[in-house]
Amino acid sequence: MNSFWASVSQITILLLYLLAAAGFAMNRLPRFAALARPVLFAACLLAGIGIVLHGQTLFGLILPGRGFSLSIGHAVSMIGLELALIALLAAIEPTLRGMSAGLLLLSAWTVLFTGEAVDAPIAVAMPLQVRAHILLALLSSGLLSVGAIVSIYALLQERRLRSARITAVNHLFAPLETTEKLLIGVASAGFAGLTLAIATGSSFINNLVEQHLAHKFSLSLIAWVIFGVLLAGRFFVGWRGKRVIKLYLWGFVVLGVAYFGSRLILQEVFNRSWA
Repeated sequence: MNSFWASVSQITILLLYLLAAAGFAMNRLPRFAALARPVLFAACLLAGIGIVLHGQTLFGLILPGRGFSLSIGHAVSMIGLELALIALLAAIEPTLRGMSAGLLLLSAWTVLFTGEAVDAPIAVAMPLQVRAHILLALLSSGLLSVGAIVSIYALLQERRLRSARITAVNHLFAPLETTEKLLIGVASAGFAGLTLAIATGSSFINNLVEQHLAHKFSLSLIAWVIFGVLLAGRFFVGWRGKRVIKLYLWGFVVLGVAYFGSRLILQEVFNRSWA
């Protein structure tokens, strides 16, 4: 029965995200100009309901009782939840609604990785402060993952501008400057979260080598430095364009290796839980 209702929940959230994505895309296309307002309202409503259901389902799985259950599927689903939330917030800016549609399509795909609930005894029991730290790290890495997707979107956008291809699809793309502002906003929030995650996580580490965390901690610090340099270059030097996008993607790659590489090493090599 749990499996059945989990499947129903996944399908419901997936459909809500898909319908909302269609609504945001329609809002940007001139042929649907007469229906722009009602379509936008419906898209925001559907996306909002999907986010609430997605959040309730996911956090119920990650935090069963006093335990903590985290898998790669849950991490992917968390990224999807943050994608949907950023998509809804980005839709406040009319030119970003095409991007919102794309982000929601990705969110719908990640819902399939949400998984099923586990029994409380199976979940790892942890103190509240440790669970808070892990959730903070997960949320910040999810935000930075959203930024990586926005970066790829910006690269595609720049390529289209250079090729001077004018089609109806162009209406789904925001001005490059607007996309960059969204990227920097997401990067700033993700960097702040990563800073707190590293600071709080260091208090739980007794021996980096003994706890098999040396590689994760070192790579996280390198990623933190890269994102810090990126934001400093943007705000104090005025970096823009490909330099910002490529530096961001390099930081994300290092962070991805730190989190997901550590997960694989701990589980497959040392036979230990990620948490």
